[in-house]
Amino acid sequence: QIHVMESGGGSVQAGGSLRLSCAASGYSYSPFCMAWFRQVPGKEREGVAGIETSTSNTYYADSVKGRFTISQDNGKTTLYLQMNSLKSEDTATYYCAADFFGRCLGSMSTTITHDKFNYWGQGTQVTVSS
Repeated sequence: QIHVMESGGGSVQAGGSLRLSCAASGYSYSPFCMAWFRQVPGKEREGVAGIETSTSNTYYADSVKGRFTISQDNGKTTLYLQMNSLKSEDTATYYCAADFFGRCLGSMSTTITHDKFNYWGQGTQVTVSS
């Protein structure tokens, strides 16, 4: 059974940094893509950053370009999100997601959408105080 689990959330002041990690396990083949989403109550889940695991091509929402960096370890079993220059509007629950069916391929250059991803972590809270 495939499991996805995030870690590394917390509270930080505006301008600070946090790094989120995501471990996926229980799969027999690597996911095609992995991504980070975030959600605040009352709003839709927003795709923040995505990566195609075989090519390491990365994609970002305009709201985080230049501040966030998505990466994977060499074994492609752990996903990271380095968040710098954090703003109060970055406050949200952050979710890690994986696509094991290839639906994400060719789609993330425009928008990272949740319907392309099939396995989700439980979320980790990030709070940025101004």
